[in-house]
Amino acid sequence: MRALARLNALWRDYRSTALFLLLALCFRSAWADWVTVPTGSMNPTIIEGDLLLVDKHVFGLRLPFTRLHLTEGEAPSRGDIVVFDSPADGISLVKRVIGVPGDIIELDNDRLIVNGHAARYTPGDVRRLRALLTSTVALHPLVLHEAGVDRPHDVLLLPERPALRSIGPVTVPDGMYFMMGDSRDNSADSRYFGFVPRGQIIGRATRVAISFDPERHYLPRTARLLAPLS
Repeated sequence: MRALARLNALWRDYRSTALFLLLALCFRSAWADWVTVPTGSMNPTIIEGDLLLVDKHVFGLRLPFTRLHLTEGEAPSRGDIVVFDSPADGISLVKRVIGVPGDIIELDNDRLIVNGHAARYTPGDVRRLRALLTSTVALHPLVLHEAGVDRPHDVLLLPERPALRSIGPVTVPDGMYFMMGDSRDNSADSRYFGFVPRGQIIGRATRVAISFDPERHYLPRTARLLAPLS
């Protein structure tokens, strides 16, 4: 009886805090969340140390703590930057949607071809190289601006790094998506683990909340505060 009375007292004292924490966890699970980025697979758009804001409900509201959709939501579009569970091991990844259902995807020596249309490449913003880790800069990266197949954006090539630079053509099946990292020669993506089911896509990454530089004692990168992703 004494133990039950103590539990009742604890509940009376802390029930507001417990309910707040439960609602916060439900919000993060079903509506919006943030993820940290430990690798350079999305360089130069996203860099190591970025903390990204993720809109989870845009692709359909989920039952909290599950992958069960309560609403249909939008379909992911070509060019979206999304968070999803890897088909290989279930780890959450951040990549760009390259192919939607029905698309024919081909990669020819790092040149992307979608539905028979080859991407156009021009010199990208070399200022992006300043934010990259020294280990990446040592590989003499090239920044190119990719356009003509999805939303125009910069990509990174690492000519000195072994990579899968040619694939396909492959057709994206119904209910599936083809993902690639913007760092084309440094990304484990659909070239390696295949298509990503719609149900494993968690949300759309919209902007950098804050970024911490691992090469400078994790000091904040003020220039990346609330920077939108494109």
